[in-house]
Amino acid sequence: MDYKSAGVDIKAGYKAVELMKEHVKSTMRAEVLGGLGGFSGAFSLSKIKEMEEPILLSGTDGVGTKLKLAFIMDKHDTIGIDCVAMCVNDVACAGGEPLFFLDYIACGRNEPQKIAAIVKGVADGCVQSNAALIGGETAEMPGFYSEDEYDLAGFCVGVADKCDLIDGKDLKAGDVLIGIASSGVHSNGFSLVRKVFDMTKESLDTYYKELDKTLGEVLLAPTKIYVKALKSVRESGVKIKACSHITGGGFYENIPRMLTEGKRAVVKKDSYKVPAIFTLMAKKGDISEEMMYNTFNMGIGMVIAVDKGDVEKTLDAINKAGEKAFEIGYIDKGTKGIELI
Repeated sequence: MDYKSAGVDIKAGYKAVELMKEHVKSTMRAEVLGGLGGFSGAFSLSKIKEMEEPILLSGTDGVGTKLKLAFIMDKHDTIGIDCVAMCVNDVACAGGEPLFFLDYIACGRNEPQKIAAIVKGVADGCVQSNAALIGGETAEMPGFYSEDEYDLAGFCVGVADKCDLIDGKDLKAGDVLIGIASSGVHSNGFSLVRKVFDMTKESLDTYYKELDKTLGEVLLAPTKIYVKALKSVRESGVKIKACSHITGGGFYENIPRMLTEGKRAVVKKDSYKVPAIFTLMAKKGDISEEMMYNTFNMGIGMVIAVDKGDVEKTLDAINKAGEKAFEIGYIDKGTKGIELI
């Protein structure tokens, strides 16, 4: 009896690490100390000393049941971007700069090529957000996970000067809401998505004219990372007064989180075109409009509030960062919450 006969292949683990090293190397920052393979990742804080009052920010999340689609389609090289996005977007939403990221992969069987593909996606997400991938863990857990399935989660640490934190304290009636476009469903609401559509290879490979792609291509599109867009807005001289990452809970749960007491958000539903995937889901699943906005991002992955006089400068800065944005509403006085009109 040995470990391999019990279901854990140590040599496969070594091979997976070797295959992922090149991907990890692409994420390195000057502050990273040491290399891959140590017991912990080391990151120098020397640059943080330049800040008046540095505040560490952190975020952790997983990909959720979107992973099921990756299993069915046998496509694993973008799901890591989702994992990074869910963490770094939360850090950026508070005004922070992501510094480093760690991932955790738990699987039934370590297939080195598959693990390396997953980590490639993680590395791509780190490059997009300028976060260093300084460590991680791959846990082979036979008997706990099916051989062809895995789970993926991550953890990010970022930093912001206290004076640059986005906390909503300066929010006032008349401020404008800017929505930054999503890439689709992102990584939330897939338990409902999987009820609307048949989760088979044939179903996911079906081409829909209104989507101009197969269903699987649209649903598996990786989550947008908004770090560079928000940085571009700040560097343009615009003060972001409040910010909301539209994740699970959609508009109704997330937008109120950016508000202070006595302020309410008014969102104009016709201010941008809702992507076809959401219209298709609502129709096919007979899902009410309220439930759609209470579950999905509806085409807007990040919402920021800025002064009315900064709208054009904000839209231009986001556009320069390669993202699309829309003026979607405004801040009004009233009970804390959101109104869709």
